[in-house]
Amino acid sequence: MLPTAHWPAQIADALRGLIHAANTAREQGLDAVPPRVARPLIRLYRHGVRVGLSEVRPAPGANAKQPPGRLLLEVLRDREPDVPRFVTDLHVPATNNQAERDVRPAKTQQKISGRLQSEQATTHRYRIAGYVSTAAKHGVDQLAAIRDALLATPWIPPDPAPT
Repeated sequence: MLPTAHWPAQIADALRGLIHAANTAREQGLDAVPPRVARPLIRLYRHGVRVGLSEVRPAPGANAKQPPGRLLLEVLRDREPDVPRFVTDLHVPATNNQAERDVRPAKTQQKISGRLQSEQATTHRYRIAGYVSTAAKHGVDQLAAIRDALLATPWIPPDPAPT
């Protein structure tokens, strides 16, 4: 990646603009970012990805280590409908920051205590933590959710709105 490349800032600015537009639309009670607002930002995003792909050439060879940023650019291109999904469905968060924060305490405890060395125990712990966290995000009392799960009548999240 060239130090003078403009495409990284262009992609970042477009995504920040889309996140701001999504937050504004949410505050206004809209279901999605208005197309007149989203279209130019998505166009900038796509253009930045295309330019980045043209400048960060793939390394030759099937198993060659790719240059920094190449794999991310390919994901941004190949999964393009998924990246700005938060623009058309305001229920979708723009980042995974909350999910990362939900997992962080468990990972920290695992590292500090040295417990949960088995993959199965760690998987069970994360499933329980994810279940409790999701229930809380839906306004369900965490202890009630745990009790109901232990009584074989677990709380189940509602189906997401169709896209």
